[in-house]
Amino acid sequence: MTEDAGPAQEPYSDLAGVESTNRHLRLDVVDRLAELPPEWDTLAAGSIWHARGFLQALESSRCIGPGTGWDPRFLLAWHGDALVGGLPLWLKTHSYGEYVFDWAWARAYQQNGRSYYPKLLSAIPFTPATGARLLATDPQVAAALLAMLEAWLETGEVSSAHVLFPHAAETQHWLSAGYMLREGVQFHWQSRGEADFEALLTSLTRDKRKHIRQERRRVRDAGVQFRVETGASASRADWSLFANCYARTYAEHHSSPYLNEEFFVRWAATCPDAPLLFIAEVNGEPLAASLCARQGDVLYGRYWGALAHVPCLHFEACYYQPLEWAIANGFRRFEGGAQGEHKQARALEPVVTQSLHRIADPRFARAVDDFLRRERAGVADYASDLLAHSAYRSQGA
Repeated sequence: MTEDAGPAQEPYSDLAGVESTNRHLRLDVVDRLAELPPEWDTLAAGSIWHARGFLQALESSRCIGPGTGWDPRFLLAWHGDALVGGLPLWLKTHSYGEYVFDWAWARAYQQNGRSYYPKLLSAIPFTPATGARLLATDPQVAAALLAMLEAWLETGEVSSAHVLFPHAAETQHWLSAGYMLREGVQFHWQSRGEADFEALLTSLTRDKRKHIRQERRRVRDAGVQFRVETGASASRADWSLFANCYARTYAEHHSSPYLNEEFFVRWAATCPDAPLLFIAEVNGEPLAASLCARQGDVLYGRYWGALAHVPCLHFEACYYQPLEWAIANGFRRFEGGAQGEHKQARALEPVVTQSLHRIADPRFARAVDDFLRRERAGVADYASDLLAHSAYRSQGA
């Protein structure tokens, strides 16, 4: 907890007295992910970030749950015995691990003698990946979940509700419910039908192509070689190596890691197809590792770390190796994670992301809405300027 967190409050634990407006539905709250029903995975439609294996690995390794500021409050909608909808929610007592920054809003609340925390959040912990948040195909079920969330806000037990990195297809649901739109920029690679990494380089401008080749050569000249492991093939020693590398990255930034070795091992055991490890070695000795996650034909860059410094190794482990693997395996997109203009010079292009925000206090809501209008204009200008400096050659050039 930082000084931005405001006065401590007793976390809101249930929705006693708040009932669904749809008499055909029963809405429950799950506050322990171990109790998510098996039907949840069907509802999540194959999402690696909503899979029970991923969520329960976070909980059983104590990366989320009591004392972490990430307390699950998942809303489930039932029609008889059928699970027909869900809304993953977290009761947050801080704003760490979200990648959409609202610390200034928390300070404003505190400066006015109010408490910003706890707040409600629909997001993937420690993961700025775009995906579904409102898990309901029936508009009436979606409306019931949104109404339940609004009723929760009206109790006064939480200051606000936030939805981070939702699919654009569901944005209108949130806007219609009174949520305010916020935009940001990430950097993604989108397949242009490249046959291999060399074809990707050929599509770039001369200076960008030359620079990438120079960076890759420096890593090769240092004797670094890579091997790729899946969740199924990675050994416990591989995960120990990665956890050590990951923790070192946080230590170098004078911070504490969100995840631990136990989480990585449990995630790999329960979701073996999701994790993808790129392990750098010199003469067979491990030196560094980066972790990606895969779903369908999308690869997500997540974490990395090194035991020793090698020039340009970060770029090789985090961008060039995953890109080369993605192209070779027919993937259509590689999401490079939050922020990082340096990614554009390495074939990742700017993409505008979204988040939605509902502030219960109308005075603060008006102030935030005004801020977001001005911020969106700035983001649009920023994205336009980035696109004008694309790393890709113009057609015919």
